[in-house]
Amino acid sequence: MIRHAERTDLPVILEIYAHARKFMERNGNLTQWAGGFPPQSMLSDDIAQRRLYVVEEEMSGRVCGVFFFAIGPDETYEVIEQGKWLSDREYGTIHRVASDGTVHGLLKQVAAYCEQRIAHLRIDTHKDNVIMQRAILGCGFQKCGVIYVEDGSPRIAYEKEEKTLYRRSSCKTGWFGSCSSPIGL
Repeated sequence: MIRHAERTDLPVILEIYAHARKFMERNGNLTQWAGGFPPQSMLSDDIAQRRLYVVEEEMSGRVCGVFFFAIGPDETYEVIEQGKWLSDREYGTIHRVASDGTVHGLLKQVAAYCEQRIAHLRIDTHKDNVIMQRAILGCGFQKCGVIYVEDGSPRIAYEKEEKTLYRRSSCKTGWFGSCSSPIGL
């Protein structure tokens, strides 16, 4: 189940991000979330603005994943280099997806949840986050170019735009589409 994060979820959210940072470091992604990113103040703000979500394990209700989602313009996507966006229509942005590594299919769940709210989605990840790049592509996103985040570092930008109302999510199952590891965007 996916729901808005609450202040009481903050301790487990911080643990999930810490776990994801360690996983990324072990897998060659040394700089994406270095220095304790995302900071607690950012997460608290996102909770207050109802832009941070948690994924609960179905059987136990235990929080096992977290992500940011908002509909509307995202400042980091205003300029794209080495490519172009598929559409200028209103979109939803997915950021900071992370898991505790215990549940399979986290990105698949996140993308399906977000697609139910808006069929046009954007997402990005670090060039060293190869696992997430594969998962994003496995969920039907297309690589569109390079964007720059607040600190000026580049990210590979992806977009997905459903063309028909009744098409099912194109997320694939399997290792790369499952996001069974605590990876981040």
